[in-house]
Order: sequence, then structure tokens, then C-alpha cells
Amino acid sequence: MAAACKIDLTFENGHKMPALGFGTWRAPDDEVEKALNQALEAGYRHIDCAPVYLNEPTIGRVLRQWIDSGRVTREELFIVTKLPPHGTRAATVEKFLKRSLTDLQLDYVDLYLVHVPFTVPEVDGPFLTDDNGEIVLETTTDHVSLWKGMEAIADAGLARSIGLSNFNQRQIQRVLDNCRIKPANLQIENHIYLQQTGLVKFCKANGITVTAYSPLGSKGIEKLLNREVPDLLDNPVVKEIAQRQDRTPAQILLRHLLQRGIATIPKSTNVDRLRQNIALFDFELTDADMAQLNGLDQNVRICDFAFFPGITKHPEFPF
Repeated sequence: MAAACKIDLTFENGHKMPALGFGTWRAPDDEVEKALNQALEAGYRHIDCAPVYLNEPTIGRVLRQWIDSGRVTREELFIVTKLPPHGTRAATVEKFLKRSLTDLQLDYVDLYLVHVPFTVPEVDGPFLTDDNGEIVLETTTDHVSLWKGMEAIADAGLARSIGLSNFNQRQIQRVLDNCRIKPANLQIENHIYLQQTGLVKFCKANGITVTAYSPLGSKGIEKLLNREVPDLLDNPVVKEIAQRQDRTPAQILLRHLLQRGIATIPKSTNVDRLRQNIALFDFELTDADMAQLNGLDQNVRICDFAFFPGITKHPEFPF
């Protein structure tokens, strides 16, 4: 198989996840169809999805074409999707997962994550907003009962593994204190400016693997956030290491995460960058390189959920 699978992270339940995946956030249908075909061609087998990305039916069509044509087997793929914010209650876990399975044209997902630790009212279409333009909140989010709903879909074989996304340490501990099946994975924003070393260490100590989203900094979401975000690829330390290693700055940022034992899911719709981002397994960063990159941590969060107006008022807002 392609180079993508040269590093796997192994969950406590024995399932393995390729440490490098392909992210699909904010990729409209026409873009994601072309990019996913190119990603699969380049060797990506770990595909990260979510209903709120609004492209799962298109992703499902591409996956089905690849499986039906014999170019890939279902077992070679590692498909992740997430329980959306308007589904984070025990009673709706199975319904939303089955909706994703229908869209993705799959019988099961390899990993199902609770996308966020807060809840908004269940609606078809955009989240409800009040007269001030702020998102209407359901202020009670019962993580303990919600996790029992997640365990039930694992028991039913609809998800091989279950996990969390955007939860903080206190929220994860609540789940750990009350679970029968431990979370296999935590997906969080992680990059050189937001390394979250304490949270990563906590997860590893509790047998929870970590996946980094926005590993290259998500410069493209400036319009969505209506503010400037830092350009990680333009950092002089990153550029100097890239030049010395004869690699791209993106390859340095991604390799840094892999060497920290963290999986990552870069998103690109550019075929050259797709191929560059997966070419990470024939070089290593030196201890000195790692120390320099570790020293760039500034606790700067880019995806602070500012695109959800009023969400910071939710009692389970994680940041």
C-alpha cells in the first residue's frame, strides 16, 4: 500500500488508525470530489468527515466508486465522522450516525467522534439563531448519558471505535470516570502555535490517541472568522528547517506532529500539495529541529468557534 500507512496509531481496542489522514472541512462538493479522488490516488486511506461539512454524500459517492471498482477495499480505508452539535444527546446518537452512514454509503465507520461538547437545538438546516443573530443553545449537555449512547453504537458495530473532539481535560475526565468503553481518540486543533502539551500528555497517560486538525494553521478561514490568523508556513524557524531538510514548510509542520506521536489530517484541494503532504515517511526531524519547533508554542487558537456567535455562553464551551 501507499506510503500513507507507514505510521499507524494503535487504539487500546487493537484497531489501527493511519497517522496521516485527509481532511475535508470547508471543501464544497465539486472541490471535495476531485480532491478526494486525488487523495486516494496519492495513497491517503484515512479520511476525516463530518455532517457539518455538508459534503458527506459526495464523499460517499467517491468512496463507493473506489470500492466497487476494486481500487480499494473497505478494510483498507479508515473513515472518521462525527456526531454534530445538534445531535449531542443520547437519544439522537444512532439516528445521526445512521444518516452519515447512508450519506457515506458505508455499513460502519472506523471512528465516530462527538464533534463538540455542547448542544444546540435539533433542526434540519442551519442552526437556530435569536434576534441578535446568536445561536440558540441547549444549556444542558449530559456527557455521561451521551457517552452511553456512543457506547451503544459501538456495541451495535456501527462504529469500530468511538472518541471525542474539542473536549477539554475536565470534560474528558468526566467521560473516563463514567465509561464502559474508553474514548479511543481525541481530535483537537494542534500545530506549532497551539501545541497543548498538557492535554496531549493527559490523553496519552489515559490511553487516548490524539489527532491534530488545522495542522498547517487554517489560513483560509480568515473570511469566516473575520480576522487575520497567523501564517505558520511563513514562520522563519519552519522555513529555515525546511530549507535545510530540502522539504516544504508544510512537510516540516506535519512531520513535527507525527514525531510527537500525534495523528494529523491536513486538508488540501491542490494535487501537488496533497502529494507533498503525504511524503513524510522518508525523513526525520533531528532532536534540535524538534526542540526549535517545540519552542514556538504560543497558545494561539485559530479555530476558536467565533463563527458560532454566542456559543461561548454555553456552560460546556470548552475553551
